Amino acid sequence: MSKYIQTITVHAALSQYGDALIFGSTETDDYVPGLLLKQRLFAWHEASFYGTELTIEPTDGTQLIILPAEQVIPFFAEQKLLTHIDWAWEGEAAQMIRLSPLLARCLSDKHYVPSLSAFQQGKLQWIWDDKALMAMAAPDDIELDVLRESAENSAFLEGLQAAFSAAVTQLYYGTPQEAGDLRREFPRLFDMDRTAAMGMDASDWLMAVGWKADTAPFRPALQLLEPDEEETEWRLNLVLQDKLDESALVPVRLDDDGEASGLWPAEWTPHVLDRSSGWLTRLRAALPEERFSGGSDVLGHPLDSETAWHFLTLDSRRLLDAGWQVLLPAWWETASRKKPRLRAKVSAESGSRGNQSLFGLDSIIDFDWRVAIGDAELTEAEFNDLVARNERIVRFRGQWITLDPALLAQIRRAMDGMDKSQGLSFQDVLQLHLLGSSEGDGNGDPSNAPEQDPARLRLEVELNSHLIQLIAQLGQQKEWPELDVPAALQAELRTYQHQGFAWLAFLRRFGLGACLADDMGLGKTVQLIAYLLHLKENTADHQSSWPSLIICPTSVLGNWQKELTRFAPSLNVMLHYGSRRLGGGYFQGAAGQADVVLTSYATAALDQELLKEFTWATVCLDEAQNIKNAQTKQSAAVRSFPAQHRIALTGTPIENRLSELWSIYDFITPGYLGSAKAFQDRFSNAIEKERDERRTADLQKLVKPFMLRRKKKDPDIQLDLPDKNEMKTYVHLTAEQGALYDQTVNSLLERMQKLEGIERKGAILGALTQLKQLCDHPMLLKKEPLPPLDSVLDTEALITRSSKLERLMAMVKELREEGERCLIFTQYIGMGQMLQRVLHQELQEPVLYLNGSSSKTARDRMIEQFQFNADHSIQESEPSDQPNVFILSLKAGGVGLNLTAANHVFHFDRWWNPAVENQATDRAYRMGQTRDVQVHKFIALGTLEERIDEMLESKQQLSDNVISSSEGWITELSTEALKDLFTLRREWMD
Repeated sequence: MSKYIQTITVHAALSQYGDALIFGSTETDDYVPGLLLKQRLFAWHEASFYGTELTIEPTDGTQLIILPAEQVIPFFAEQKLLTHIDWAWEGEAAQMIRLSPLLARCLSDKHYVPSLSAFQQGKLQWIWDDKALMAMAAPDDIELDVLRESAENSAFLEGLQAAFSAAVTQLYYGTPQEAGDLRREFPRLFDMDRTAAMGMDASDWLMAVGWKADTAPFRPALQLLEPDEEETEWRLNLVLQDKLDESALVPVRLDDDGEASGLWPAEWTPHVLDRSSGWLTRLRAALPEERFSGGSDVLGHPLDSETAWHFLTLDSRRLLDAGWQVLLPAWWETASRKKPRLRAKVSAESGSRGNQSLFGLDSIIDFDWRVAIGDAELTEAEFNDLVARNERIVRFRGQWITLDPALLAQIRRAMDGMDKSQGLSFQDVLQLHLLGSSEGDGNGDPSNAPEQDPARLRLEVELNSHLIQLIAQLGQQKEWPELDVPAALQAELRTYQHQGFAWLAFLRRFGLGACLADDMGLGKTVQLIAYLLHLKENTADHQSSWPSLIICPTSVLGNWQKELTRFAPSLNVMLHYGSRRLGGGYFQGAAGQADVVLTSYATAALDQELLKEFTWATVCLDEAQNIKNAQTKQSAAVRSFPAQHRIALTGTPIENRLSELWSIYDFITPGYLGSAKAFQDRFSNAIEKERDERRTADLQKLVKPFMLRRKKKDPDIQLDLPDKNEMKTYVHLTAEQGALYDQTVNSLLERMQKLEGIERKGAILGALTQLKQLCDHPMLLKKEPLPPLDSVLDTEALITRSSKLERLMAMVKELREEGERCLIFTQYIGMGQMLQRVLHQELQEPVLYLNGSSSKTARDRMIEQFQFNADHSIQESEPSDQPNVFILSLKAGGVGLNLTAANHVFHFDRWWNPAVENQATDRAYRMGQTRDVQVHKFIALGTLEERIDEMLESKQQLSDNVISSSEGWITELSTEALKDLFTLRREWMD
């Protein structure tokens, strides 16, 4: 074919989505190559970047150019074409040439509307406004003839409408997901239920969604009238509401044919006659058939209480969705939001013993039942009388209240389930108070069918003045009573430590257990010692002749002895431990002279029968996570020791599972969180497996009064560190990495069939290291050496073989452009060396690398270099050899260093123990850091890195949500479990 083509005939077909499929032919009926046609036809088409962004699809011996739907009408309307070519148009291309200018005018003049038929199918689509289109074109215009002919070709018309709709979206609204302005201006386009539009014609629907102005001086509405002194039944009326005076309502009757009758202003008549039949159609589409009667008033049936309830809760919602104005009784909105509440009203004198010591969770409190429905409060007798009437809506003391049968049954069951003559325990009262508002939402949606939503009951407690004060003190630190520091304490307490000791003494006063869960290093020991001195100095709070019992791990017995001697030399401390410990009467005599008996968990279990003979002033568990397994002998032993007060000290109330928290609480407040099984069913399963936020919040509320947990960053602790923001960066394996990963896993699984014992464990650990190295870079697994130091690296080839390296490179370049510094941790020397050379070559600046082989001199020099001008951003005045990227071995650089010059920390590969990673992170996030620290943890998707991270994350979230390792365990997994852990998830392959 000659490159000097004089004539090209353009053929086109529109897809159902509006895309134009274009090909060309010559005068000799030869096909024009797709690339050549694209270059000629779209040479001046700026929207497609002069054709370069258009795709070509080969089909049936020719090549089709795909013109996106949103560009079709603008392109054919503009006809900006090369003039040295004679263009001809055939088929749908010819129709588009004739129609597009007219449709483009519709676009520019915004003569378009949303499509009702598309809306009813759950889509948002635009169509041209037929009336505007007719007005723009003369009656004899050829474009209208072409459009009429197009209507006979349904496939072409469907594609044309799709192209028009796409152009509207492109020009005015962006993508449907980005149509923020449209959603704000016409919310019902998005919020209206599509079934609500089934009974409407296009005109009514456009008015209902607010697209088209309603020119009528009134709006139709449905009004529900309640019974009064004269009218004993509910009524449903069709009314016309004056738009200028919304209080002016004109009742209207509709007959079976949709003809209206009534006394409306004369000027309303044309609008009423034009629309009344449409009202009947819409009403029949929105309301159940039993709502209609025959004759001159199709809404003439009176409504009984049950039907009125149904209209209030269900029918009214359907009418609103269908675009109707619905006028309900003024009291309904308030009544529908206020669900019935069962309240235990505590008697005035109950809890007055709270001013005395050792009040206790088991204290009995007298109460009476009250049922609150709306603004009405009923006694138990009044409630029973109303229930006996068996009505959904009743008038009581001059106001209407709603009676939901499902909720009434729940209230009755709750009343029957508690023996009022036995009273409530303080534990019951406290839990009702803490959880009353969360057990059921008092502001539920009235459209919910009551039978299907029985959980809306609110069970509350009405406290008297004594209990109001006590529970306020439990919940708010500012309410805690102030105590003087014991005179015999040989230490100066920090403010938060003073508050902690006073909190312990306050809970003791009411016989309530305590869990002091401060971070390690904040002085839990000295707070407990201050508490013990307070007991000795205040005999009114020390009601037993028996001492306090401290139980701790064997390894810290000596530390406790020293701390007690150092801070409280006036305390008489008895050590009960070892083969020479006292028993029987000797123990009783010696302990009777002591203030504190100190023993270990193991000894406590051995001497359980001896130690449980006495009621201790206080039993305190240090490192209370030692009883995290409630089934062990030592856990059972310490629970069996009678005590006036129980205290648990721990920096980690949860290490792995919520059952550990239950175990601690079952020691300090026995029975408070229910049995182990009840706790598992109510909280553990919902929180650990289902991530139930409501149950998490409930558990937080229950735990909070008896746990004091302060962290080093808390304002009261006055360690003024900036924020630490942790984020995970997920990357895909490259194809090379994926293939090698599969090979390594398959090889391991084959060997597992033959190996046992130590050989099996060794093979697993070896494969584990290989897989971790492979996630970093294939060169580590293949043991490929780096080129000599004096040679130039092919960094592009190295980077493209590892998605981690590629992502790290991009992030480091970005932070360096911002003048920020970073630390990069890796476990593997080969990876560290590679990172150092690649980053040095790409950044053109020095990069430091510290590992176990670095000498002390080199180590000190690198730290000094990196920390240069640490408190300032990078400036031009700094030396050109200033290193800003520091690579460190996790073990060599994870502890003992102060590298606050960095405010970004990268964990290139993961360690299985979060504490090790956190220690490494704290090289930058420590005293002296003035900026927020960004921590980036790299994870290869679909690999064991992701699987193990999910396990670690589950544990971490568990601890943080409720209160705020080595690899050996992997070798113990079964072959099937190993397969599940190691096998690559194919969906994450690059």
